[in-house]
Amino acid sequence: MTNASDIALTPAAAARVAAIAERQGKPAILRLSVEGGGCSGFQYRFGLAEGIDDDDIRVDTDGATLVVDSISLDLVRGCSVDFVDSLGGTAFRVENPNAASGCGCGTSFAV
Repeated sequence: MTNASDIALTPAAAARVAAIAERQGKPAILRLSVEGGGCSGFQYRFGLAEGIDDDDIRVDTDGATLVVDSISLDLVRGCSVDFVDSLGGTAFRVENPNAASGCGCGTSFAV
């Protein structure tokens, strides 16, 4: 069984999702999915979603929603999605306790 406590969206990430969605005239729904590839085996994919699918797990934070499909959830269960604005650039970042290793760019991981 899965529930919304399996994933988290930080307030900083929620604010960024809301700002992007407002500019694009879309709902404030961020989809996180995992695909094979990247330099470590799996890579994160982010995008604004038009809606929430029946098999999605969702978590709501400050008016924004993070959704993860049931297949990707097994690889990101327990993760937190944050938004980081630093000298290296701005990006959504996944803190994933399941990742055994990751790459320097932070977009791919191995389990």
